[in-house]
Amino acid sequence: MSTKMKVAIGIVILVVGGASVAIGVKQKDKNVKQVTTAKVETASLVSKVSANGQIEAKRKVDISANVMGQIVNLAVREGDQVGKGDFLLQIDKAQLAASAAGAAASLEALFADRDAARASVDNAKRTFDRAKSNFDQGIAPKADFDVAETSLRSAEASLAAAEKRIEQARAGLAGARDSLSKTTIAAPMAGIVTALPVEEGEVAVVGTMNNPGTKLMTVSDMSVVEAVMEVDETDVPNVKVGQKATITIDAYPNRSFDGTVTEVGSSPIESALGVTGEAVNFEVKIQLDDPSEDIRPGFSCSADIITASREKVTAVPLAALVMREKPKGDPKAEAKSDATAGGPAPRGRSEEEGVYVFDEAAKTVKFTSVETGITGDLSIEIVKGVSPGATIVTGPFRILREIKDGDKVKVEEKKKGKGGGEGGAEQG
Repeated sequence: MSTKMKVAIGIVILVVGGASVAIGVKQKDKNVKQVTTAKVETASLVSKVSANGQIEAKRKVDISANVMGQIVNLAVREGDQVGKGDFLLQIDKAQLAASAAGAAASLEALFADRDAARASVDNAKRTFDRAKSNFDQGIAPKADFDVAETSLRSAEASLAAAEKRIEQARAGLAGARDSLSKTTIAAPMAGIVTALPVEEGEVAVVGTMNNPGTKLMTVSDMSVVEAVMEVDETDVPNVKVGQKATITIDAYPNRSFDGTVTEVGSSPIESALGVTGEAVNFEVKIQLDDPSEDIRPGFSCSADIITASREKVTAVPLAALVMREKPKGDPKAEAKSDATAGGPAPRGRSEEEGVYVFDEAAKTVKFTSVETGITGDLSIEIVKGVSPGATIVTGPFRILREIKDGDKVKVEEKKKGKGGGEGGAEQG
């Protein structure tokens, strides 16, 4: 074999060997998972609970009809400002006025009956006195005395009955006059007419047990305004009276209002549909500190309630936090299971919360359990576990669920306009 041939064969062998090595390295790189990372930082965090609801006046009165009749005079319109005692509307009072007049006439007739009864008592008393004197002197028999005494007692009883009938008539007259007075509706407090569902000429109906009466109007005191929010049951334990909140009203998209939590519901809001399995919400009231004069009841709004805040704490992105089962046979896992379940639990079934710390020199990851504090918009406080400056894996979400201690990883180059990880849910 010539020298040239030997050289050519050697070159071919080198090329083939180099290609095999390159293929092997490339295949090995395919098994290395690509991840995104971030530094553990020191930050200020604010924990919030977000909710939706609507604006309501703290004080409002729904005025309903107490007597039945046609509305003959409607003196206000929706949006009018009224003072306490101002005339609002008039219900036809002709029939009730006639009833009151009849009750007054009946009372006058009873006064006359009482006068007659009093005269009868006086006459019976004089007759009794004469009969008693004659009987004492032996002039008249006892039978005449007994008759006179009986007549006196009967006259006195008739007078007492007349007095009771007068009391009854007076009560009836008071009731008739009260019903008559209720045909004139006056404002029970100062405020704004925020609802006026009736028109002049309609008939107002009194409510019964199964049928609500006619709602005439609503007067609201808008000097104190509340945002009535529906807060999810998982967030309610964190909401306390006195916490500050920021309210955004849909009608004023470019403005926000400060408020204070004044009431946290103790019972869930009942669903009008009665559907089972739906979300359970609780009512939370937030009083606006400085409401606008243009705010009206019923406006839709949203609120961020500040439940906690921390300054200069160790924080990691929410996307970096991982929940995993503790290794089987871990004494700490068994102890935690016993403490939480109140007795022995299946080995290795408890979970731990932590992050994967990236070793830049070895290009490997190590799971480190952590204790967390409050949750901000995109980050969470780390009370114990990692320190500022450490590099942690932030994603992708699927990779975070697959990697294990000691796995080699490759850090992806960050692309402009994209964040570090997947699956980071903003919590409030």
